[in-house]
Amino acid sequence: MQDLPKTSVEVPENMEVATLGSGCFWCIEAIYQDLKGVTQVKSGYSGGHVNNPSYRQITTGTTGHAEVIQFFYDPNVLSFEDVLEIFWSTHDPTTLNRQGADVGPQYRSAVFFHNKEQQEKAEFYKKRLNESGAFNRPIVTEITPFSNFFVAEDYHQNYFKDNGMQPYCQFVIRPKVEKFRAAFAEKLK
Repeated sequence: MQDLPKTSVEVPENMEVATLGSGCFWCIEAIYQDLKGVTQVKSGYSGGHVNNPSYRQITTGTTGHAEVIQFFYDPNVLSFEDVLEIFWSTHDPTTLNRQGADVGPQYRSAVFFHNKEQQEKAEFYKKRLNESGAFNRPIVTEITPFSNFFVAEDYHQNYFKDNGMQPYCQFVIRPKVEKFRAAFAEKLK
């Protein structure tokens, strides 16, 4: 049975919550699971108008939802700035509604902020990255208020860890994870 949507999130004491979309949730889940201070990484759907959507519905691109992860993090170990730096460096935030071969609004780059501070930091860093010329094209990452989160079906959870030998994991996820681990080694568990 699917979880009901979370419109407000019960955050454990001394922790904060983040909800991010950067294409396929299997890739971003594999990255954030490895970070010090991060717990309870869940793949799911956010930002849409369909209650309790299935993966089949999400793949049509008509639900308004993005594939996302939601997780808790200890701000004394990992700051929201760190969360954003990793987010923008582990996907292409300049492609609208796509990441690699995954195409559609469900694969959009998105920060679903939970408070004013997250909004301000996401907007600040997006603007700063655009001005710096770090990317050849403008960043199209959506920065929008968090409204809902539906946990994806069980087989989507821990996908890379449980299915690492599958071709998609070997050819798409593994290179991203290896690049991330090399760049952010000091932040790994």
